[in-house]
Amino acid sequence: MCADQLIKAQRDQLIAILGRGSVENFESILDHLLAWDLLNWEEYEYVKSPRLLSSSSRNLLDIVACKGTRACELFILVLEDVIHSSLLTNLILGNYKPPEKTDESSASPSLLASQTLQKHRPDVVRKLHGRIAAVLELLHRCGHFSKYECVEIHLPIYTPSQQARKLLDLTKAKGDDTAQVLLDYIDSESGPIKSVLGNVCLKYQEKLSSTLAAQSRFLTNYAGTENMCLEDVYVDCILEISNTTGTNGCLRRLIGLEDIFGPDGILNKDAETVLITGEAGSGKSTSLQQMQQLWAAKQAFQDFTFVFVFSCRRLNFIDKHISLEMLLFEHCCWPDHHQDEVFQYILDHPEEIMFMFDGFDELKFQFTDEERHCSPTKPTIALNLIFNLLQGNLMKNTKKVMTSRPSAVTAILRKYLQKEMTLKGFSPEGIEMFIRKCHSNSSSAERILYFVEANPALHGLCHVPFFCWIVSKCHEQLMQNGSDFTPTMTDVYLLILEHFLLHFTHSSQGMNEVLPSQVGAILHLSKLALDGLTSCCYIFSAVQLQEAEVSEEDISLGFLVHSHSASHASSVVNNRNYEFLHITVQCFFAALYITLDDDVGQSTLYSLFKPRQKKTSSFMMSATCIEGCPFYCHQSPEQHENRSETMLQGAKRSNLQITASFVSGLLSGRHRNLMGKSSLIQKQSKKYKLVKKYLEKSIQKHFLSIPPAVGGEKKSMHALPEFVWWIKCIYEMQDSDLAKQAVSKLEVDHLKLTYCGIGPVECTALAYVLKHLKNPVGLQLDYNSVGDVGIEQLLPCLNVCHSIYLRANNISDQGVSKLVDRALGCCNLQKIALFHNNLTDACIQNFAKLLIHNDNFLALRLGNNHLTGAGAEVLAEGLKQNNSIQYLGLWGNKIGDAGACAIAAALEDNTSMLWLSLVGNDIGSRGARALAAMLKKNTVLEELCLQENSLVDEDMLHFAEGLQNNSSLKVLKLANNKISRKGMEFIATALKHNITIASVWRKPCYCRGDSKNDQSRKKIDILIKILKKELCDL
Repeated sequence: MCADQLIKAQRDQLIAILGRGSVENFESILDHLLAWDLLNWEEYEYVKSPRLLSSSSRNLLDIVACKGTRACELFILVLEDVIHSSLLTNLILGNYKPPEKTDESSASPSLLASQTLQKHRPDVVRKLHGRIAAVLELLHRCGHFSKYECVEIHLPIYTPSQQARKLLDLTKAKGDDTAQVLLDYIDSESGPIKSVLGNVCLKYQEKLSSTLAAQSRFLTNYAGTENMCLEDVYVDCILEISNTTGTNGCLRRLIGLEDIFGPDGILNKDAETVLITGEAGSGKSTSLQQMQQLWAAKQAFQDFTFVFVFSCRRLNFIDKHISLEMLLFEHCCWPDHHQDEVFQYILDHPEEIMFMFDGFDELKFQFTDEERHCSPTKPTIALNLIFNLLQGNLMKNTKKVMTSRPSAVTAILRKYLQKEMTLKGFSPEGIEMFIRKCHSNSSSAERILYFVEANPALHGLCHVPFFCWIVSKCHEQLMQNGSDFTPTMTDVYLLILEHFLLHFTHSSQGMNEVLPSQVGAILHLSKLALDGLTSCCYIFSAVQLQEAEVSEEDISLGFLVHSHSASHASSVVNNRNYEFLHITVQCFFAALYITLDDDVGQSTLYSLFKPRQKKTSSFMMSATCIEGCPFYCHQSPEQHENRSETMLQGAKRSNLQITASFVSGLLSGRHRNLMGKSSLIQKQSKKYKLVKKYLEKSIQKHFLSIPPAVGGEKKSMHALPEFVWWIKCIYEMQDSDLAKQAVSKLEVDHLKLTYCGIGPVECTALAYVLKHLKNPVGLQLDYNSVGDVGIEQLLPCLNVCHSIYLRANNISDQGVSKLVDRALGCCNLQKIALFHNNLTDACIQNFAKLLIHNDNFLALRLGNNHLTGAGAEVLAEGLKQNNSIQYLGLWGNKIGDAGACAIAAALEDNTSMLWLSLVGNDIGSRGARALAAMLKKNTVLEELCLQENSLVDEDMLHFAEGLQNNSSLKVLKLANNKISRKGMEFIATALKHNITIASVWRKPCYCRGDSKNDQSRKKIDILIKILKKELCDL
């Protein structure tokens, strides 16, 4: 039976399906028929005119039937594409070929704009989703739509698709000029075209959006006793990404979370996972929470129809095999109706799906790609689903965003990352904004900010968002110590302990009085915390709480918060789960147990502080094993000690390092008498001596492992990952004798700490220890997160640095001002490198002052910043009064001709400068003439780097004159300029009269003479021959 006969025979059923269906489906059918020219505009308006869908359906079938068999075939194709298959099961439909697609490149150039919009109408309707307001504003601004027409189209009674169609209908009526404006706008929008959602998927999207909005509204993990609204306190953190389009792998700061799917920083274009790394407390979970809030509020990420958010620590609790459908619906958001239809849409449109995985480092098993799983319906363990989603074996073309601490990121995992970015905590402006948001009273906020900024160590701690929250919450207790008090991380966490205990007891007493009265509750919570860390358990069931003797009263202290259900099965009232309000709080309580418990002895402490090789996942206990093994049983002290030592081997190393830092602080002289018991103080003193011994020996052993210097080079040490951790532990102990002893045997010329995650907190600890060095060192901190706040923390050790390297550390003029102010009084500091930062002309006055004041300063490197000619002119004034500097690097700035002229004038009579780099500075002929004139007078400069500027052949004539009168320059770099054969001939001629030049760089290669005898005529002859040969190639 042919198509027209099928439609005629099943007319009643078709009218029932279309008439009882949704308006959205019916209008979507009309869109396709218009695009395929099965309906003209008059027929389209005739079909739409009746108010009843059944009447419109009859009119449509009449028109289609009159157009012949092929028209009926195409109508059936549209019907099958738009209407869900479950509604068509009782119809007999044939198999027909779709219309041939027109090649866009061969499309008629005379096609009018209105015709183009009609031809692509289904796609245009999709493209306009979420952009109606912007388009209406544009058309109104251009005078094509009146204000009344815009309001009529944008009425909330219409769905987004209906608004798009009304807009297209009015555009058609307005003519081709209006259509062209709309077409230009659509062409300028490069976002993906989303499919039009049916009613079922729209309802699920609304439910999912509502669920995520509710989940992300409050920051419950930041306060167990109150609700903090995310919108009220959220502040953007510094987010850095490797800029692959730049040079030397420099880092750049992103504006906001909305940019994470942009083109910058792509490592693997075939991968689909974006990784956000950051240390504990740096704001990873909050940033992910902000992303889901932005999507739910339709403020960002609207290219995604569905967003599924998972906590990795809760995924550990799923102990049964599940399918992808079960993971999405049972553990994220359940569709009220038509689950199969929703899931099929998800499978059919993976590009519209985003997955978020928070806390990847908290999974019990390390990432592996050994077990492949590709079926969306076949059950497997939850972690296997996650691993295969990340690899793209499941749901290829979906976007995945994942947060993790750096320690969990392995080489195998990096193969499947599209890009990796680092969350660096708050900027100084972010600290101020956060504190002001937390305190609506402006005078209180001002008082706290003044106190924080006046205390460098405290300011450094506030760089970490979670620490900043504690300081903001406990400012009253903190201010009692005075501005001279140097707080450690342990001090800050004792503040929150005191704050919660005082809040619970409603006491006005101090910490020393309240803490002993709550020692029982603290021991219960601390034992729970330690056993949780050793078994990689961060969520505790009611059974585990009961075994740990944690009572409801202990929970009400506020350190444990209710955890969202890991599954529907666990949402039963009698099976509530709890977690510590932050992983660092769990580590702090674990440290309390280690310091307070009498049975924790030497072997456990040694196991905690010793360096450890990375373990494989085979050493980790599975969720099933842990759940089946009770946390607590009665044991002798010896058994207890062996058990603690053994279980530490199964803990995440990053968590143990945080715990060890807290142990160091709790054993310090400041806090050894917290409980007020003399017997406990005596035992803690013994533990203190053991920890001090371990730290001292570990660092000195590390120093002894440094290989001797290669002949002719100075000895340098690239620190192991544990080195920074040991330094932080020493700082927590606040023992200056230990700090002196720890570095007493460090005999190196350079200490390299590149890519070590050094932030302001680490800078404070480094300065505390390194200031005790006997001999000055070069401190290399390239590619870290020092920032302006970190600069402030490093100042105490600046006098023991003969050089400091701070490449790519997000340092601004404010940080430079503090650095140079201290450097003016540091006789040892001779070299500063600050390339790839955020410096402007405003900071150059500081460097000019440094050059004038310090007569032994040797090197200044400020490449790849934001300096202009004005800054170079200021720096030149300092150069005129300095005769010690030997190396000046200004590459990758914009000093132009004005800056080049100023630098050249300053160097004419200079007697120390050996190396000058002005690469990539937009220098043209005027600057070139000035530099060439400088060469006639300067008698010491040996290397001049002028690559990637705007030098031309005529400029080489001036350089040739300069070279004929110069007797010091050995290397001239001219690559990547606008120099042809003619310009190189000028240089070749000049070399006949110059016996010192050793090499001239042009294009990607360079010409070099005989290095064995620089004064020989043979060398000049060789160099000229090479140049002439290259000129022939030109």
